[in-house]
Amino acid sequence: MVPGAVEERPAQGVVQYELYVDDGEVRCFWATVLLVLTLFLLACLLHMDNRLLTPPHSDEAKGLPITNVMFLKTHKTASSSVLNIVFRFAETHNLSVALPAGSDLHLGYPWLFLARYVEGVQQDRSGQQQHFNIMCNHLRFNPPEVQKVMPKGTFYFSILRNPIFQLESSFTYYRNYVPAFKRAKSLHVFLASPGTYYNEGVGLANVYARNNMWFDFGFDNNAPAEENYVRARLADVERLFQLVLIAEYFDESMVLLRRLLRWRLDDVVSFKLNSRSQNSITSLTPESQERVKHWCALDWRLYQHFNHTFWAKVRAELGPERLRAEVALLRARRRELTALCLQDSVPKNNWQINDPQLRPYQAGEADILGYNLREGLDNETLQMCLRMVTPELQYTARLYALQFPEKPPKNIPLRGP
Repeated sequence: MVPGAVEERPAQGVVQYELYVDDGEVRCFWATVLLVLTLFLLACLLHMDNRLLTPPHSDEAKGLPITNVMFLKTHKTASSSVLNIVFRFAETHNLSVALPAGSDLHLGYPWLFLARYVEGVQQDRSGQQQHFNIMCNHLRFNPPEVQKVMPKGTFYFSILRNPIFQLESSFTYYRNYVPAFKRAKSLHVFLASPGTYYNEGVGLANVYARNNMWFDFGFDNNAPAEENYVRARLADVERLFQLVLIAEYFDESMVLLRRLLRWRLDDVVSFKLNSRSQNSITSLTPESQERVKHWCALDWRLYQHFNHTFWAKVRAELGPERLRAEVALLRARRRELTALCLQDSVPKNNWQINDPQLRPYQAGEADILGYNLREGLDNETLQMCLRMVTPELQYTARLYALQFPEKPPKNIPLRGP
């Protein structure tokens, strides 16, 4: 009999039917059910967060990338690495950059920014002020003047670092320049009695020695840390800046920045720039760390507040699982580019860097590291890798020459005071 056929049997005048089912058909049926359920569950999981499976180099952002960006470059906060990211984006997308005028390498710092510090700022025939796409060189933030240069709808962001490590870096970097630092034998000695060495009367030369990040945002770095004043200034920053990154969580910061700007993964991958060798880093005792928090109380409040808002934005925009996945993609891509671009993955001392154009500016007692590129790269790869390792002063000069070829080129110093 054919499997599954029905056999008719007469019994006591009643027609009875019996169904014969093959065991193979039963197994096939349940296998089909199991397959359907598996596919259904898989579809549900993908629907819940299919972004976790996004390939590393896909452009998942919806909408066009944001191209009007102002980055407030704070001092000794990993901001040189961020500047490199922004400069690369500007160059690859042929965007205009608000660059320092003439031979200057910063936008009027440490004085409050004025629009006239930008090369090429002028009114057109209709009397409208010329605007730029990108602004990211060092300046002391002055909103009305910045808004003369940057168009409406510009994305404003900055970066902060724990003041303990920010001040330690500043002391090493500006040791030969800042009067308060020059007079102290060590950072420990300075922190034991900072008022002995710090004099407000010397003017702006001492801004690196106290609340330097607060100063960069345009505020008074010597103001008393009174609660109402601090709250008002924090509210000012929140109103003007869409995002404040945290240097201690650099990769997480780049993931969030990429999402908000709708940029590609490669746009935010970077190598660490302007970093110091380990032997030029001072370890602070717990007592000295507490003294930094007291001495730089305004910076400490600034950092605490925006460390909190940063993680609130991460939770709102990404969530923990998505964040981990995106950070993993970023780090994997950095490893790929490290293997592709660099002779080896370890940054080099200044004297070990073969190309003079890739030697970073050296200042104070800091030993600033840089990179050597691999030999034999094809031209397209070479240009990509070259952008990633170009120090900030050389990159500023490069963009200036591209944007203003009729102007005398900028002279790049290799050593500081």
